[in-house]
Amino acid sequence: MQNLLEQFLPNAMEIPDEFIEATQETIYMAVYTSIIGGVLGLFFGVLLVITRPGGLLEQRAFFNILDKVVNIVRSIPFIILLALLVTFTRFIVGTSIGATAALVPLVVAVVPFYARQIEVALLEVDPGVIEAAEAMGTSPLGIIFRVYLREGLPGIIRVSALTIINVISLTAMAGAVGAGGLGNLAITRGYNRFQTDVTWVAVIIILILVFISQAVSNWLIRRVSH
Repeated sequence: MQNLLEQFLPNAMEIPDEFIEATQETIYMAVYTSIIGGVLGLFFGVLLVITRPGGLLEQRAFFNILDKVVNIVRSIPFIILLALLVTFTRFIVGTSIGATAALVPLVVAVVPFYARQIEVALLEVDPGVIEAAEAMGTSPLGIIFRVYLREGLPGIIRVSALTIINVISLTAMAGAVGAGGLGNLAITRGYNRFQTDVTWVAVIIILILVFISQAVSNWLIRRVSH
C-alpha cells in the first residue's frame, strides 16, 4: 500500500506534516467562522423575520435597511471582499495574512448568507402556532425562543449544514490569497509547482470534511424530528 501511494502520490507523500497543518488551519477557520458567523447570522436572521411587514415586531424602515444591507454584502464575490477588507482586517487582528486574519472576511461573508437562510427557515414555521402563542399572551421574546427557534429547529439545522459547507469552500478560496489551510496548499504546492497529486489530496480532504459535516447534520435532523 505504501509503495502504491508513493507511486501515484509522490509529491503528497513527501509532505504529510504540511497536510496535517493545512487541515488543522482549515478546521480552525471553519469552526471559528461557523461559531461567530452562526451567532451573528442567527441574530440578524431573527431580526429579518420579526421586523418584516406583518412580523412580530414590525419595523418597516429597519427591515428595509437590513434587508438591503444583507443583499448587498451577499452580492459581493468573496475574492473581492477579501481585497476590500484588507485594511479592516489588519486593524482588527494586526495582519492580513494567515488563518486568523481570514476569519474577518469569512465572518463578514457568512453572516448575511446565514441570516438569509435563517429567515427562510423561520418563515416556514406554521403561522397558526405563532398566533396561538400570541393569543395566550406569550411575550415576543418568548415567541422567538419557544416558537420560532424551537419549531424551526430542523430547518435551522438544515441551513446550518449548508452554511458550514459553504464556509469550508470559502476557506479554500481564502487560501488562494495566503490565508493558509488546504486551499493555500493546493495553490502554492499543487498548482504553482505543477504537483497535481497535492491538489487532488487537498480536494479529497476538503470533501471528507464536507461529508462529515453533512453526516452530523443529517443525524441531528433525525434526532430533532422524532
